[in-house]
Amino acid sequence: MSAEPLIETGTLAFRRACLALILASLVVFANLYAIHPLLPLIAETFQVTSLQASSMFTLTNLTLACSLLLHGPLSDAIGRKGPLLTGISGTLLLNLAMAHTTDYTLLLWLRAALGVCLGVLPAVAIAYLGDSMSRKALVAAVGLYIAGNTLGGAGGRLVGGFIGEHLGLQAVFLALAGFTLIGLIGVTLLLPRPAGFLPQRLSLAGSFRNFADHLGNRQLLPAFLLGGCNFMVFINLYTYLTFRLSAEPWHLGAGALGLLFLTYLAGTFSAALSGRLQRGGGLPGMAIGVLLLIGGCLMTLSGQLWLILVGLLCNAFGFFLTHSLANAWINQHALHSKASASSLYSVFYYLGSALGVYYLEPFWRLAGWPSVVAGSLLILLINLGLIFYLRRKSGTA
Repeated sequence: MSAEPLIETGTLAFRRACLALILASLVVFANLYAIHPLLPLIAETFQVTSLQASSMFTLTNLTLACSLLLHGPLSDAIGRKGPLLTGISGTLLLNLAMAHTTDYTLLLWLRAALGVCLGVLPAVAIAYLGDSMSRKALVAAVGLYIAGNTLGGAGGRLVGGFIGEHLGLQAVFLALAGFTLIGLIGVTLLLPRPAGFLPQRLSLAGSFRNFADHLGNRQLLPAFLLGGCNFMVFINLYTYLTFRLSAEPWHLGAGALGLLFLTYLAGTFSAALSGRLQRGGGLPGMAIGVLLLIGGCLMTLSGQLWLILVGLLCNAFGFFLTHSLANAWINQHALHSKASASSLYSVFYYLGSALGVYYLEPFWRLAGWPSVVAGSLLILLINLGLIFYLRRKSGTA
């Protein structure tokens, strides 16, 4: 093992590592979500149906989730920083290609390839922190990294929508390419070498064994399920709320609905603060996050728009608090192959977002928004049960 000491909070190395991963997070999630508000523009530009246009967004999420099963084992074998820089470089090249593409099918394939490149960050980031940082520094750094996720997702949607509306789709991809280049340079210069990385032999059978070991770990599987179920509820509440608020009595337009994602910024603060909630391995903090989600869901039942927005702020604060602490929990309790464990968490996480729309759709058709909230509360109560199970298995107070 390397003789280099682990990074502690308050040091220059801690600030450099956190800044580098926040910058990488901004790049990745801005690229992932920038086209979210542009789907009508894509449909109009390429003369395709709304479903075809939406597939340009969902396909990227799907390939990202699937690629994590490759990125995790690969990172455990060859390192953290190299694959991350390769993924960002690929993102830059794909944006330049998309900016000069006029064929919808080719653009769809490029967006699918983009998901593979973007998947490097969630696969290696938490594992990098686990290799490099002390236990105290790890939890604080994970919170800052997740805060970067929220800023990238919200900022990407807002800036992408503004540029697309005024300058067109090509300008969006060129802007993303420019920002990605800045991120590539910044991460290259700032990110320290992981001090505690121990390479593992890469083999298909070994990778399957690692995943099977993680799934059989009773302190990991409930946390995987917690991440997936939480995101299943959180992200898809926004989906159905846009339908609700576009109807009477609000009749909000697309621009106003896009501003709903500013409520993500509450999650920026909770993720950054999560490092202070380490008691009990973070389990009490996870429970607080889920309870805030429950309270936020109940607030959205109101007919007052301001109270609905307060509910969304509570949702974002609670969701990203639990998400940050669950990420740190996975890294601390994975007995080996930490990148594979982080990747598996992200697989559950992104599959949850994809499956959630199908889970909540029958509730929406049954009785509209109150039924959607009821379906969400069922999942959130299961999440509290998962946290209680982890508490019993870990013996934390």
